[in-house]
Amino acid sequence: MPSVTGNIPVGAGRCVRLEASIEPDRVSEVPGLAAEAERLGFDGLLFRETKHDPFAMLALAAASTRRVRLGTAIVVAFARSPTVVAHSAWDVQSLSGGRFALGLGTQVRAHIERRFGMRWESPLSRMREYITALREVWRAWQTGRPPQFRGKHYRIDLTSWYFDPGPIEHPEIPVYVAAVNRGMCRLAGELCDGVHVHPLNSPRYIREVMLPAIREGAERAGRRPEEVKLSATVFTAIGSDDEEVRRSEELVRRMIAFYASTPAYRTILALYGWERVGEELSGLAREGKWDEMARLVDDEMMREFSVSGRPSRVAQEIVRRYRGLLESVSVSVPFDGRSSWWPELVRSFRSSL
Repeated sequence: MPSVTGNIPVGAGRCVRLEASIEPDRVSEVPGLAAEAERLGFDGLLFRETKHDPFAMLALAAASTRRVRLGTAIVVAFARSPTVVAHSAWDVQSLSGGRFALGLGTQVRAHIERRFGMRWESPLSRMREYITALREVWRAWQTGRPPQFRGKHYRIDLTSWYFDPGPIEHPEIPVYVAAVNRGMCRLAGELCDGVHVHPLNSPRYIREVMLPAIREGAERAGRRPEEVKLSATVFTAIGSDDEEVRRSEELVRRMIAFYASTPAYRTILALYGWERVGEELSGLAREGKWDEMARLVDDEMMREFSVSGRPSRVAQEIVRRYRGLLESVSVSVPFDGRSSWWPELVRSFRSSL
């Protein structure tokens, strides 16, 4: 990836970039939001698979910016074939002049089967094949040789000149994978350029669970663990005054409860001995009692899994907590271009490095 402004080495050879998450109500808002985020000094823009197609938003952002890194955090891999994602990523990389990093995630069984209507099976081995097949397609386009991939889950060995977009100037597209548990972290260490850390995270979990697993995978593949960069979204309650911070804290409390109710993320709670809370949250989620769930997230959980306060305090605390662990970080509040505290957040982040 080309370097961008603000890549200041810190900690264990890692850098901290500040990225903005753009989650608009309408896709037409993307060009203005992307240009404004770049003007304010953000290092990158992240697009998630929520209400809109992230690749459509990325294309708009690539055309309206010149410097910032662009990425998905994440796009749902198992809702698409590797070739479909290869085409979308190839085009965004070309449009952006090499500023794109592809973030992939498995999602969870219920969403794959019931929201996307796709098959769920063996997510770890399937993701391994997915990434390998994806890179094989890119290699074929760049070199002009037909793709040759055959695995248990995917077979890609058919193409023709009519479907081949041809080589591009920056063919090496970084691949990040969303990881929570040790298995996916080991896979990232073996195959990936980076990891998107789940928003329900803490520096302790990254140090004690994720990094050792990434190191194990990297060493198994003969790679240096430092080759795998970490990016994370931090649950953030931020505001210009105490009342705005308090309201934001209630939203964050609900988000932590929502994610902590998912059994797949229970290893994060287990590190702190909070498995019982996770089980209670899962039960309330099954009953649709969303308001009651937030009450189970006490102040200690809030301190571990989130940062709150005025912009300068939030920026300083994020840098203090994650310095040396992350390559890039974003706050959980989507960038809207309107809140008065965004410029102060960026300035304070820079001055804290």
